[in-house]
Amino acid sequence: MSGTTSPDPQEVVTLDAVHKVYGGAKGQRNQVAALDGVSVGLDRGTFTAVMGPSGSGKSTFLHCAAGLDRPTSGSVRLDGVELSTLKERALTKLRRERIGFIFQAFNLLPALSVLDNVTLPLRLAGRKAERGAVDEVLERVGLAGMRGRRPGELSGGQQQRVAIARALVTKPAVIFGDEPTGALDTHTAREVLILLRESVRWARQTIVMVTHDPVAAAHADRVLFLADGRIVSSLEQPTPDQVAERMTHLGAWGSERAVPAAAGPGAERSALGAGAAPGGRAVRSSSRTSVQAPAWEGLR
Repeated sequence: MSGTTSPDPQEVVTLDAVHKVYGGAKGQRNQVAALDGVSVGLDRGTFTAVMGPSGSGKSTFLHCAAGLDRPTSGSVRLDGVELSTLKERALTKLRRERIGFIFQAFNLLPALSVLDNVTLPLRLAGRKAERGAVDEVLERVGLAGMRGRRPGELSGGQQQRVAIARALVTKPAVIFGDEPTGALDTHTAREVLILLRESVRWARQTIVMVTHDPVAAAHADRVLFLADGRIVSSLEQPTPDQVAERMTHLGAWGSERAVPAAAGPGAERSALGAGAAPGGRAVRSSSRTSVQAPAWEGLR
């Protein structure tokens, strides 16, 4: 496949100064900046959760990183390939071969069996489904005895396991999850998250998951927090309480117009959260996250 290779093979997903703008022409008031200069590198074999208030840019981040949408400007590299250089057919081929998707709604074909749903991506790619590899994936996700069942005969948790198996069977470079536990009860969601966590360990899988749930995010190695289209903070090895506290701060930002003059820079830094910097400056962490504070006067 043609494309510019990434200078860092450890990073399976790299966004560099990515902007995504929706609406009218440049400078018009009806423009909306969904992403505002996002830079981050996600290492191979890691589990990253992405969180933020409604309208913060989480879904746009996922869509641009996965090649489902093209950024207005900036660079996105996936598994060493610069996506902006690819035409639509090549981009579709890359998504089919190197990316797995897990959605909240499962997106299974009701007329197909578990086995046929799982192996469908291989058939669409013109690849032979190796019995041993498929059996291993089905066993890993707890579906070894359900090959012939159809989605309507399965519980919600079992259907999501089918979706996970379908994402894993092609051995993709990265799996993107869009609220993968949003339609599940608490117990089933925990089982699915443990399964995702284990896939990082036994298959060295890379997972990027958008979620609104602090408990789900705590299964990740790192949580990225978005606000107003920017990565404003991150947590390594998070706990649910830490995630919930950071999200509380994020919710407060949307209602503030400016930092009170009497608060001083220390108070502003505390309000922004660990890792963020006042005044809109970018801070590079050791993991290449560009942590950007919101421009307070511009918050809506």
